[in-house]
Amino acid sequence: MTPLNRRDLGLLVLRVGTGAVLAAHGTQKLFGWFGGGGIEGTARGMEAMGFSPARESAIAAGLGEAGGGALLALGLATPAAGAAAAGAMAGAVAVHAPAGFFASGGGYEYPAFLGFTAAAIGVAGAGRYSLDHATGHVLDRPWVVAVAFVGTALAAAAVVGRRAQAQADAQAQAAPEPEPEHEAAPDPEG
Repeated sequence: MTPLNRRDLGLLVLRVGTGAVLAAHGTQKLFGWFGGGGIEGTARGMEAMGFSPARESAIAAGLGEAGGGALLALGLATPAAGAAAAGAMAGAVAVHAPAGFFASGGGYEYPAFLGFTAAAIGVAGAGRYSLDHATGHVLDRPWVVAVAFVGTALAAAAVVGRRAQAQADAQAQAAPEPEPEHEAAPDPEG
């Protein structure tokens, strides 16, 4: 094998593996497959995690994972697919961040890894063994990379920021109000 073929084969393996994992997670959210909660269960989970509106957040996360994963595996619209999957993983990272980095403690290690891998594939391109290559890279142009990643970054920042603000507001409302200070009664002797 020439080095070019090895690189393209490596991209194929990476795309299919990462895409399959993402697609499986997304179908849990969308359809309840593989023991998932489907839209209704995922929406309840999204609401509990502070995402609003919950149903729309569930659909967006499911589509980002299932759609982005399927497109990555196929190597079609690879920049948009990688950006969509990375954006969905940004939301998952925000949820797991309070538990620290390592997955063994409930941290964000795994969604961060999936997000960075999807983003790297989106930036690098799908390689020769892909539908992007078969279609003459019509959906894999430099401007698509820029638009997909900037758009996803802005959307993810807005969603994660809105969740963080809602959580801060909820904590402020739940915090007990400080006791008013009582003025000392005047001393009758003096």
